[in-house]
Amino acid sequence: MSTLPQISPGEATGEAAELLADLKKSIGSVPNMAKAMANSPALLKGWMALSGALAGGDLPASVRERLALASAEYNRCTYCLSAHTFLGKNVAKLDAEEIDLARSAQSRDPHVAALLALSDAIARGRGTIDEADLKDARVAGVTDAEIAEVIGNLALNILTNYFNIVAGTDNDFPRVAPREA
Repeated sequence: MSTLPQISPGEATGEAAELLADLKKSIGSVPNMAKAMANSPALLKGWMALSGALAGGDLPASVRERLALASAEYNRCTYCLSAHTFLGKNVAKLDAEEIDLARSAQSRDPHVAALLALSDAIARGRGTIDEADLKDARVAGVTDAEIAEVIGNLALNILTNYFNIVAGTDNDFPRVAPREA
């Protein structure tokens, strides 16, 4: 059950109304997470800005979705796991095996696997990683821009994971539960 009200676009006022309208215009709908974030237009605006900026970076949607799946699984966020399973399949066109592998920070693609391993090491180390983790990523061809964007995506995903867990956001995607610990 949601601990924050979900403000529908029709009920929103001021900046929240403008942001929700912009979101609907850009993606065609307003997910429940955004409706809950509308309680703070500053948060909604920040999430939209960071998400939009990273979408224009070097990491393609298929990689960003895998990073989101790994983060959602690690942080045990059912909402984000559900959303990114849906988006991974229907938008990024990932197959079921690749979606499943991403939940464990793995991929059949060696370059993507290196990006996921780096993100996982950063998350598990709470920002501290072994020099070997960074060296392994570089040996796999991960660029400086990709390293920076992995960190940006991890920050974005932790934001949404923690927000949805605390807010108890009502899931508007086919439900996917985290694996048993």
